[in-house]
Amino acid sequence: MFWSVTAQLLEGLATTFEIFILTLVFALPLGLILALGSMSKFKPLKFLLQVIIWIIRGTPLMLQLIIIFYGPGLWLSHNLWSGDEAGRITATVVAFSINYACYFSVIFRGGIEGVPVGQREAGEVLGMTKTQIFFKVTLLQMIKRVVPPMSNEIITLVKDTSLARIIAAYELTFAGFSYMKSAGITWPLFYTGVFYLLFVGILTLLFNYIEKKLEYFK
Repeated sequence: MFWSVTAQLLEGLATTFEIFILTLVFALPLGLILALGSMSKFKPLKFLLQVIIWIIRGTPLMLQLIIIFYGPGLWLSHNLWSGDEAGRITATVVAFSINYACYFSVIFRGGIEGVPVGQREAGEVLGMTKTQIFFKVTLLQMIKRVVPPMSNEIITLVKDTSLARIIAAYELTFAGFSYMKSAGITWPLFYTGVFYLLFVGILTLLFNYIEKKLEYFK
């Protein structure tokens, strides 16, 4: 029983890891774009993005996931997502990417605004273009400032992947919960917690290492 449970949980962990990685791949660049857009001098764009970010941050991720997965089929009479596991994972990644991009955008914006204006002005004096100033001055120092809050959000993402079970995606929590329904046993749920703790523990060590490497900005 122990080994069969372990095999099923590892299968669920693979889906959890897939959702986690794909969400970061899409949410990080999208979050940076939203951050820059919300700081734009073009007021209509700035206002629109701030409203979108406010809506996404102000409503539950579970609600967003349900709307994104079931909404198109109800509104368009055509489901954008296939009914198989791949379709459920795709819908989950889309919902998670939009949600976390909005949270990341607020963190990125705070990091960018935290860079002293004098350093950007110094770059201009040296003849650097705005693009060079952003990538060689602002972005590098922003990374130092955003690592602690970003690490917290990314660790939260690991646990939020369990919400995918609401649309029947076979992730880690779904795998553990299935034994309670089928066999009436609860220990696989506690065993599931061990996988999450190991996942979060590895990420914590990784972010601690990154923070130490970025101490040269002090």
